[in-house]
Amino acid sequence: MPAQRPEIWVFGDYRNYFQNRVTLQLLSRATDLAEKRGALVCATVFGWDTGEWVGEYIAHGARKVYLVEDRRLGRYSCDLYVGLMERLARRYRPEIILVGATSFGREFAPRVAKRLKTGLTADCVGLDIDENGLLVQTAPAFGGNLLTRIVTPQKRPQMATVRPGVFREIPHDHGATGEIVRIDFPEDMPPDRVRLVSSERTLPVPRHLGNAEIVVCGGRGMGSKGRFRNLYELARLLGGEVGATRPAVYARWADEDALVGQADKHIRPKVLFSFGISGAIQHTAGIVDAGFIIAVNKNPKAAMMKMADVAIVADAHQVCLALIKEFKKRLRA
Repeated sequence: MPAQRPEIWVFGDYRNYFQNRVTLQLLSRATDLAEKRGALVCATVFGWDTGEWVGEYIAHGARKVYLVEDRRLGRYSCDLYVGLMERLARRYRPEIILVGATSFGREFAPRVAKRLKTGLTADCVGLDIDENGLLVQTAPAFGGNLLTRIVTPQKRPQMATVRPGVFREIPHDHGATGEIVRIDFPEDMPPDRVRLVSSERTLPVPRHLGNAEIVVCGGRGMGSKGRFRNLYELARLLGGEVGATRPAVYARWADEDALVGQADKHIRPKVLFSFGISGAIQHTAGIVDAGFIIAVNKNPKAAMMKMADVAIVADAHQVCLALIKEFKKRLRA
């Protein structure tokens, strides 16, 4: 039976909870959408021994949690999770389903959409409700050079995956309460087509660009790959991370995981250094929440200079070298 009040579902991916906050970010945005739509924010949780995560989702905005708890769900299985979500969606008929655009979400969400015969907008960087009550899904197109606004006027649920870091999570509310709907594991679920023999958690070298308090960002104005490397030295001295614009990544001066922009990483550092960046909208949309911006560019009319708190009209490479020299001197003192 569908709920009398429209529901917005956020899939609760808690497996890497402390590093991956996208579920909490989606609950925050879902709360805003629910106010516009007159809907109820819900989380769906599959797993075993999930009490801690259910409580966290309620504290971050979920007013109802659909919980399927069984030992067979202790390890992620794509077929099993997709099948469960399909059954729940057909039974309760949510209006919207939101999933984080993680490696898991990119595997899970398209399969759910296919089963439910509905649309899916992937890697969204914006969500809103229009005058007709439809979910407006904003996503990059043509390599991030354009943004497209997509609606699903007929099929339900409306589905989207959203990149981590796009939205801010709301503060933890210790007094929040919510309804928990416990659902028995269906005994007629088809067996997995893939059998997990063993698994091992790997520990890759982490990049904490999204959480860094200081970010040193470089663009095409740095001039060359050799000059761009100096930004890493400056970031090391400052205890920060290095970000890059798309042209700098295309030139192979930085890795793709350093990309900052509307179609890539959204960052919120306390201090952002911007070297040789003109300020195209694809980049500046990803740094609007920076606390204090210091921009260096030869062109005083560059868009980046206009949004900076401190704008230095000079050669970006020379200023970078001067800062490195000064910080090294102070560290030796």
